[in-house]
Amino acid sequence: MTTRVVIRFGGLCLTGGAVAFLAVFGYLAARFNYPDVLDGPAATVLPNLLATGPQGRLVWAVYALLPLIWLPAGVAAYEALAPARRGSMRLALLFATVAALAMMLGLMRWPSVHWHLASAFEHAAPSEQGVLAAVFDGLNTYLGNYIGEFLGELSFSAFFFLTSITWLQSSHRNKWIAWAGVGTAMLGFVGMFRNVTGAVAPIAALNDYLLPAFMITLGIALMRWPAVPHAAGA
Repeated sequence: MTTRVVIRFGGLCLTGGAVAFLAVFGYLAARFNYPDVLDGPAATVLPNLLATGPQGRLVWAVYALLPLIWLPAGVAAYEALAPARRGSMRLALLFATVAALAMMLGLMRWPSVHWHLASAFEHAAPSEQGVLAAVFDGLNTYLGNYIGEFLGELSFSAFFFLTSITWLQSSHRNKWIAWAGVGTAMLGFVGMFRNVTGAVAPIAALNDYLLPAFMITLGIALMRWPAVPHAAGA
């Protein structure tokens, strides 16, 4: 594969991933009251999860794999902008990789561990339900809040920020896209603290719309990226 094909493929993955994210998010919002359900107790969430059936479990599995689009997106951004500043884009690629793994681990708990917890919770005695609820809450805090949300969002916001700053330092046109990326990244850095303080909840809600919008914008820009020179900056 040529460098230009790699860049276009990464842009396609970024755009397609954003559209798929919106579709899955809409399905889960309608069938599972997502993401508000994340704040509910195990006694409410686990039966509702099981009620979505095999189709709901399949949707969760697809959702868990969507963060893998950050891998080709990170490579594409690196190949496109490394000629401007190789060091910062190498760091951006690493952040994209961490974002993919962290978000995937966070989401995979739903069709796997949580699904088995829901099955066990349905037939468990009240004393056993208390233990299952504690496991459920612990997994939500560790895999959900810390790994999936905080680390994942920190990483892809850093990827957007470094990519956008490098774009501003390059000779490529359409600087407005880079400024949009900087804004989206900064809001992401603030919004990821929504589990710490409710004061940033409106910013996090706004970023839920800005994130897929910028993913699509950046993806289209990468798909239309011109030929990349071989010389690369420091």
